[in-house]
Amino acid sequence: MASHGCVHVTTILRLGLCLGLSLVVLMRTAHSDSPTVHSLDEFPGSKLVYVSDYFSFIGHDHEGQVAFALDNSRGRDGDAYQAEHLVLLHDEQRGWVDLEGNGRYDNSGKELKTIPQSPSFRFAGMPYTGMTIVSERNRLSLKINPIVRQTRKRHDGAVVSMGTVQAVLTWQGRTISGRVIYESFMMPNFNRLTHTYWDMWNEYQGFYLRMDTDGDVYLHSQKSERLAPLMGFLDGFMGLNNATDSMKDLKVEVLDRELAWGFYRWPTAWRVTWEGSQGSAVLTLTQVSRTSISNWAVGGFAMAIVRGEMSYAGKKHPVYGLAELIM
Repeated sequence: MASHGCVHVTTILRLGLCLGLSLVVLMRTAHSDSPTVHSLDEFPGSKLVYVSDYFSFIGHDHEGQVAFALDNSRGRDGDAYQAEHLVLLHDEQRGWVDLEGNGRYDNSGKELKTIPQSPSFRFAGMPYTGMTIVSERNRLSLKINPIVRQTRKRHDGAVVSMGTVQAVLTWQGRTISGRVIYESFMMPNFNRLTHTYWDMWNEYQGFYLRMDTDGDVYLHSQKSERLAPLMGFLDGFMGLNNATDSMKDLKVEVLDRELAWGFYRWPTAWRVTWEGSQGSAVLTLTQVSRTSISNWAVGGFAMAIVRGEMSYAGKKHPVYGLAELIM
């Protein structure tokens, strides 16, 4: 549930003709399959509204694994509208790569249902019908096939919907095939862009993982009573060949931790178990690298690269991806 409750951190060569063409038509009318459209319409009088579209990409080419995350947040507080990007990229060979576009940007168009265009990122299409994200400043584009929805949950007007699909990241001349885990989030009477909610996050650990070449694993463990009615304390799904497998009796065990710059510790290794449709599954994960986003002494927000292995149905599957940590 990338960056829904934290404070985010604050012209390179143009792309080729194929990227330029993707900017010709910018489809900014929300499709009827968007999980936030009808829900937003139900709360026209809500003073506070918060919406987020989060894309987590994991892929690889001959140079190695690449992880790219882009969280697009926007909100309304009375008559004022806000927008913000959180963008991260990790290259297996180079480590964490600084990208332009992090932080607040103008939302004078008062857009909530669709992602507001920004100086750093442009959006064409919609998640459930296929879309392209282009950043000329970062020499980057992400082409996403129509998202296949995996889960959708509602509580007290809030909605969280998740899906997965194949995608291709073009970055600095590289063409990187992979998969996207997509998360759409909407909550009325809430706006983390203008308010602080200290009770929103407690030991949140969210994993956005690619399994082999055609599978996805998403899961989270958290202890916030406020989030539990919508998200649960433990939840997740596994998708393989666009089919969703169940996760019953999910358990997340932290095997190791290390000191942080404050009165808390970062988890660095995990063992996860659950019951799927084909029997017991065991997933082990180890942190490869971590980058800190925010630190407030008694807690912090970071993103980590994790690597591991999943044993399921008599097979072992390599796993690689992103972990969101809000302690």
